[in-house]
Amino acid sequence: MKIYLAGPLFTTAERDFNARLTQLLRQAGHEVFLPQENEQRSMTAAEIFAADVAGVDWAEVVVANMDGPDPDSGTCWECGYAYGKKPIIVFRTDFRAGDDLGKAPYNLMLTESATTRLDLAHAEIDGIAQSIDAALHDLAAA
Repeated sequence: MKIYLAGPLFTTAERDFNARLTQLLRQAGHEVFLPQENEQRSMTAAEIFAADVAGVDWAEVVVANMDGPDPDSGTCWECGYAYGKKPIIVFRTDFRAGDDLGKAPYNLMLTESATTRLDLAHAEIDGIAQSIDAALHDLAAA
């Protein structure tokens, strides 16, 4: 499946996580557009924006990382742009809980617009990739 992998990419840890997850998803047979692989320091903001929009348009599904006390604003925009056009899988490995039991610890516009929501607190990277791959197979079978 053709995936646009949305998530924060501003720290070394975030970029390393994204790269490893991309590698695992590619090993599972998926094509992945990872913004950090396509953005270069010499690019203008307009060029980065256009490249990322083209990546979302190319993809069959958006897979979005919802980690953090408030998910990354660019990731949220990418989910909003994809909504109604293609499936969205959101995942969260962050173990911080929401204020109300049974509710996601991030904005309901993201949880409710998602086709699939994966709560993967404390999961290791291999398990995260396997859970995403299983969700992708479920989408393809539907």
